[in-house]
Amino acid sequence: MRKKVLIHSLVFSPDGVSTAYLYNDIAGRFAESGYEVVVLTTTPHYNLVKEELVKQPLIKRYSGLYYESDFKGIKVLHVPQKKFKSTFLRIIGFAYWHLLSSLLALLQKNISLIISPSPPLTLGVINIIIGKIKGAKVIYNVQEIYPDLLINYSGLRFKPVVSLLKGLERFVYNYSDAVTTIDKIFYNTIVPRFKNPSKLAVIPNFVDIDLYKPFPLGSLLLLNKDLFPENDKILKVMYAGNIGHAQDWKPLIEVAKSLIGSPIEFWIIGEGVMKSHLQSEILENKLANIHLLPYQPRDCMPTLIAYADIHFIFMSPEMEGQGFPSKVYSIMACAKPLLVISGKNTPIFNLLNSLNCAFIVSEGSMDEKCLAIVQFLRSSLVDKSYLKILGNNGLREIQRHYSKAHVTKQYVNLLDKLLKRD
Repeated sequence: MRKKVLIHSLVFSPDGVSTAYLYNDIAGRFAESGYEVVVLTTTPHYNLVKEELVKQPLIKRYSGLYYESDFKGIKVLHVPQKKFKSTFLRIIGFAYWHLLSSLLALLQKNISLIISPSPPLTLGVINIIIGKIKGAKVIYNVQEIYPDLLINYSGLRFKPVVSLLKGLERFVYNYSDAVTTIDKIFYNTIVPRFKNPSKLAVIPNFVDIDLYKPFPLGSLLLLNKDLFPENDKILKVMYAGNIGHAQDWKPLIEVAKSLIGSPIEFWIIGEGVMKSHLQSEILENKLANIHLLPYQPRDCMPTLIAYADIHFIFMSPEMEGQGFPSKVYSIMACAKPLLVISGKNTPIFNLLNSLNCAFIVSEGSMDEKCLAIVQFLRSSLVDKSYLKILGNNGLREIQRHYSKAHVTKQYVNLLDKLLKRD
C-alpha cells in the first residue's frame, strides 16, 4: 500500500504564483516516487491565469462548499478564497480557510505525512495538531521567516502580538518532525530557535530547466511586437513577477529618470499591491522608457526572459533578509544576467556574490547605488559581451545544483527517511 502525503498550502495549481509552481513540481516528484499525493489548498486568487483554469477546471462539491480538481493525476481540494481589499474580509476569509481546510484534512484517510510551506505560521500549527490526531509526520518548509518579516517590514511592536507570534514559531519548529529552509542565511537565522537543531535542513528552491532554458533568437518571433519590439540597438532591462513591497521601486524610478532619452528601456510585467503606485510614478515623471504590463502566461516566461538583456531585482531593505525571489533561478536557467540591489548577509547576496552571474550593488547611499547602476547599464549598452559571460556563468550553476530533478530528489529523500521507506 502506497504511503499518502498531504500537501497543505495556501497556493497550488492553477494559481499562477511562484510557490504554487514550486509545489506543483514537488507534488509531481512525490507521485513519481511512488507516494499517493493529495493537495489541500485554496481556489486560485493570487494570480488568475485563464489558460491554466481551462486546463485544470474546478468542480463544485457540496454546492461550492469546496472544489476539486485534477493536477496530473493528483487530487486537489480547493477551499474558496478571494483576494479581498477589506482587511476585515481578508481576516474572515483566512479564518474560513483554516477551519474548512482543517476539517477536510481530518477527513482524509491513512495520511502518512503532511508538508506545507510558510507563510502562514498558523498552518504549521494546524498541521502539527492534525498530524498528532492522524498519526502522521509533519514537515514545515520555511520560504519566508515569520514573524521577523512582519516585525521588520510593518513595524509590528505590540508586545503581546509579537510574543504570541514568536511562541507560534517556536512551537512549529520544535514540534514538527522536520523543518526545511531554502538558504544558509535563513538556516543561521532560525537554528538558535530550535531545541533540536538536527531537525532543520537546507533544501534550496529550484527551477524546471526543461521549461526555463536559453532560447534562440528566432523564438522571439512569438512575442507581440507592439509590446516587445525587435530592436538590437536598445538595452532591454526587465522585471517579471509580483509588484509588491518586497521590491524597492524608488531606485527604478531614479535610474529611469537618469536614462530618459538614452536607448535603455525597462519592462515591468506583473501585478501586485504596488502596481498602482508605480503607475502613478511613471505618469508623474513622464517615464516613457518604462513599460508596465500585466502578468503573462507561465509558458511565455522563458521567451520573455530571453527578450531582455538583463533582469533587475531591487530588494526592499526592510524585507531583504527574510525572503528570496525564486525568479532568480529562472533567470539564471535562461542564461541571462541579473542586476541586483541587496545588502550583504542576505539570501540573494549569499547565492549570487561568488558566482559572477550578476551585477550587485550592496553598499552606498540611494544616489550612489543609482549612479552605479546607470554607469553599468550605459557600459553594457556599448558592449553586451560581458552580459553574456554573466548569463552563462549563472546557467552552469543552475545545471549543477538547482535543477528540479536535483532538488526535488532531496525532498523525496527526506520523506523516505521520516517514513523509513527503503
